[in-house]
Amino acid sequence: MKRRTFTGLLSSLPLAITQAGTVTQGTVLNQTNADDRTYWLQTLLKVVDPVLTALAQNRLKATMPIESAPGQDASRKVVSHLEALGRTVAGLAPWLELEADDSAEGRSRKRYLDLTRQGIANGVDPKSPDFLNFTRNAQPLVDAAFLAHGLLRAPKIWAGLTADQQKNVVTALQSSRVIKPPYNNWLLFSAMVEAALLKFTGAADEMRMDYAIKQHLNWYKGDGAYGDGPDFHWDYYNSYVIQPMLLDIVKTLLDAGKANKELYDTILARAQRYAIVQERLIGPDGSFAAFGRSLAYRCGAFQLLAQVALQGQLPKELSPGQVRSALTAVIRRTMDVPGTFNDKGWLQIGLCGHQPGIGETYISTGSLYLCSVAFLPLGLPASNPFWSAPAEDWTARRIWSSQSVMADHAIKG
Repeated sequence: MKRRTFTGLLSSLPLAITQAGTVTQGTVLNQTNADDRTYWLQTLLKVVDPVLTALAQNRLKATMPIESAPGQDASRKVVSHLEALGRTVAGLAPWLELEADDSAEGRSRKRYLDLTRQGIANGVDPKSPDFLNFTRNAQPLVDAAFLAHGLLRAPKIWAGLTADQQKNVVTALQSSRVIKPPYNNWLLFSAMVEAALLKFTGAADEMRMDYAIKQHLNWYKGDGAYGDGPDFHWDYYNSYVIQPMLLDIVKTLLDAGKANKELYDTILARAQRYAIVQERLIGPDGSFAAFGRSLAYRCGAFQLLAQVALQGQLPKELSPGQVRSALTAVIRRTMDVPGTFNDKGWLQIGLCGHQPGIGETYISTGSLYLCSVAFLPLGLPASNPFWSAPAEDWTARRIWSSQSVMADHAIKG
């Protein structure tokens, strides 16, 4: 496979910005709508390119560095490669699902769709040097779920695999069943794996899905937020995992005639309220409150807001232009900082630059690719109001520049 350089690939797109790390910290550029989409796509492709190119060449294990907390190198090395694939696909998938076209973006999308399919095929092939670990330690359950989520977001990926490759994917996902999830958000990882199996094979362990959904309904704390297990945690796991997976697991069941619409509507209403909260957490400069664990996922903290936008379900309080502007600011604040990438283009641990101390013991290089889920709205065509609407100040920019805003209120139920 002849590899085009990433710089050369970018030059084929209608570029407005070609270098990450050149934006002054705290500055939000005044760009056109087309510039926003170009910037998002450039940044996402810069993130995913090393992972997908290496895995498509069966060289991921040979080339991906494993940065982790002191003393964790050995334990993370056996899980980090699947982390990188699952999280990359989870965020890139909606863009890959767009209709094919002969534009520069369309040609780039075809290339990355091919890389993604080949990378997945290599990762689930027991004969491949990059055969990934779906069973050893607990972590592979998490990233089998992120991979499954990506496949649900882009059925086109699955459809382009050969019958043998599809069989290997199913075997790999099923093999993660040996991992028993703890009594918290991890129940959704088991459920997400089953949702993908239901979607693509028609057969799944529905008990795992039903149990995860019912427990999270029991763990709902009010005003759009769920506990991570019985307890409430001040972190971003309602966005990293809980609400995005709940929405798509229940929607998969609904589409299969195995759930009722009232359940989906309840979960969606809560997600819409949480989207409002997320938008209000974004500061005037794109920064946000750095509390809770897993901050090294960077802009991935806003997956839920991005997903609600992708699915065309933004509440009336949020306009597409303000959400696009807010998410653009977050992406810039967390990705356009020196130290985000190493000299070979791999992500490094940190929230704003290279900050190794911010990574917990379960964080390693592969983990960091969950930042990709902030880019979900790239799955909307350029003509969609998310991209075509004029840029608007988001709530924090309005408040802190003395503009008038509407009062905020909790929801019941």
